[in-house]
Amino acid sequence: MKKKIAVVTLDCAASKFYANQIKELFGELVITSSYSVLDGSVKNMDEQDLFVVTTDAFENITDLKEFIPIDVPKVEIEVAFTNSSIETLMSIPKGSKALFVNLSEIMVREAITYLSQLGINHISFTPYYPGAMPVNGFDLAVTVGEARYVPNDVKTIIDLGQRVLDTTTVVEIALRLKFDYLLEREKFKEYFRSLAVNNYSFDQLFGRALRMESQFEILMEIMDEGIIGVNENDIIFACNSKAVEITGITKEQAIDHPADSIFSFLPFEECRKTQKKINNLLIKVGGVDINVTVTPVIRGNEYIGSFATIQRFTEEEYKQHKLRIQLLNKGHKAKYTFNDIIGDSEAIKRSCAIAKKMAKTNSTVLITGESGTGKELFAHAIHNESKRRDYPFIAINCAAMPDNLLESELFGHDEGSFTGAKKGGKLGLFEYAHKGTMFLDEVEGMSTALQVKLLRVIQEREIMRVGGNKIISIDVRIIAASNESLEELVYNGSFRKDLYFRLNTLPIQIPPLRDRGSDIMLLFNYFKSKLNGNFTLSPEVTRALLSHNWSGNIRELHNYVEYLTYIEKDMIYYDDLPPGFYNEAMSTSKCNSDTKTNLEAKLLEQLAGNRLDDYLFVLNTLHIGFIHKISKGRLSISDDAEAAGRFLTQQEIRGILMDLNNLCLIKMSRGRGGSKINDRGIKVLNEFRSHIF
Repeated sequence: MKKKIAVVTLDCAASKFYANQIKELFGELVITSSYSVLDGSVKNMDEQDLFVVTTDAFENITDLKEFIPIDVPKVEIEVAFTNSSIETLMSIPKGSKALFVNLSEIMVREAITYLSQLGINHISFTPYYPGAMPVNGFDLAVTVGEARYVPNDVKTIIDLGQRVLDTTTVVEIALRLKFDYLLEREKFKEYFRSLAVNNYSFDQLFGRALRMESQFEILMEIMDEGIIGVNENDIIFACNSKAVEITGITKEQAIDHPADSIFSFLPFEECRKTQKKINNLLIKVGGVDINVTVTPVIRGNEYIGSFATIQRFTEEEYKQHKLRIQLLNKGHKAKYTFNDIIGDSEAIKRSCAIAKKMAKTNSTVLITGESGTGKELFAHAIHNESKRRDYPFIAINCAAMPDNLLESELFGHDEGSFTGAKKGGKLGLFEYAHKGTMFLDEVEGMSTALQVKLLRVIQEREIMRVGGNKIISIDVRIIAASNESLEELVYNGSFRKDLYFRLNTLPIQIPPLRDRGSDIMLLFNYFKSKLNGNFTLSPEVTRALLSHNWSGNIRELHNYVEYLTYIEKDMIYYDDLPPGFYNEAMSTSKCNSDTKTNLEAKLLEQLAGNRLDDYLFVLNTLHIGFIHKISKGRLSISDDAEAAGRFLTQQEIRGILMDLNNLCLIKMSRGRGGSKINDRGIKVLNEFRSHIF
């Protein structure tokens, strides 16, 4: 589509001259119109794509805004003398006197100053313009197309003709209209050569060209891809260091040589013929897979060369993984190694030795063990010991989120696949984990439908996003973990048998803390040091820790160390241990009747604290019910408390009953069955008879 250009000047002749000049340079790409302020044509201008205006056209900015729209691009006209005009002036004898004639005083003085900069200093010019004071005694006048204003008594007139548009103006017009590609054509180069410029301007342009060339070289060298550039004849003019490293061909061997004889494996000829970009072409160079893209450079529908970017396929993949992790913005990286696993027992050493061997393979690993034994710690260590250590490690708890959300997180989704789906879709964690490791904790929490999809990932190494129809190949090592018996779940039908055998390729059993002997105190002291604990354990407490059942394993041990650190006691005695320690101890004893009554009484006192009387009241109420063969519920106990002058809510009574049940002093029944005291509860109650009123 042709661009419309309006040329606006003070004088009508000047506007027509510059409009014709622009038309000659830009040809059929533009439609030019000329307007003058003096003849009033400026008041009738049409819509334009660009306004080209002389500095003297309007007296002030207000006049300019009145006639020229603010939102349309504008270029200010700067003019220049031609080389032929300068040659004419240089032929005038030195010391000559001459009038310099133009439309206005400003225009005259600007022209004289510019001629002086160009070296025309051998002529003594006197300004002359319409309205100037009369002058006498001049035989010579120089003008730029305004001979009509030369005084009649001047004998010799040298008319240089209208000054032409300078380089800056022409370049600005081309840039504003997005015709900058024309500037490299011979017509424009010839025009620029015809203009008279001073050495200072030339040096500036030359220096700028050198700086641009230097910047181009710097840009080439900082690229992490190989860059090879050819001109319109497929002659190599650029080759950066990365390209030399990948191809083994030096710059000296490449520059100024035909591309087909140096880089015959690059499709420059095809790019030149089709003038289309060639994307992601995978080729082998020296036995190495190289990813190639060739991009043509088109200026004004003319092919002027192309650039090839080359990169080793492995480097490209690695870069993609880094970008995926940045998009994920969660920094998924394995934090721990086998050095972080604390323990000297044979049980833990055996598990570590097996895990290290498994780390060397790419097979699926299944880690089993009780909750709190450190299964995720082992998963981190296996990843960091493997060849995948430089790639993502992504962990997700399969039991921690609803099934549909878990599926979207793992496999990603396409745009619009469900209500609330992220615009543009979303990559799944399996895609982010490409080349790395995916740790699926509590894998038994997956639904049967998701188990089928996971089985496909393991077997086929490919996924499909939710709502998508495109198969995506992935390379992910899976480590699964469970604190339940998957064999039993398979037997019960809640876990797929085929998936279990796929996951169980390399099984690791993490030993519970109770089976690790001296590791208990080793870990205790390790956590104590990390938490800056400043206390000493009594022999009684040490024996209790070593004989404890540790149903919560290492996590439970850490909690106890943290508790003992914060109570700020120098010596820890048995009574200082947290209530949870007693509860767990009583629970794991399975209400053994051999437990000493005085210890049970002490545990109750520790648990009840300043509410011991309320606990004993409830226990005594249950004992009375036992004597009369009546089960007592919360409502009944609440009524008895009110009758005795105690105020206990049903919620408070429920909490007391649960604590007494955990200490194996009573037996709670579901529903309306009520609660009953047992023999142990009666013995403990007798220990506290003096407290009951």
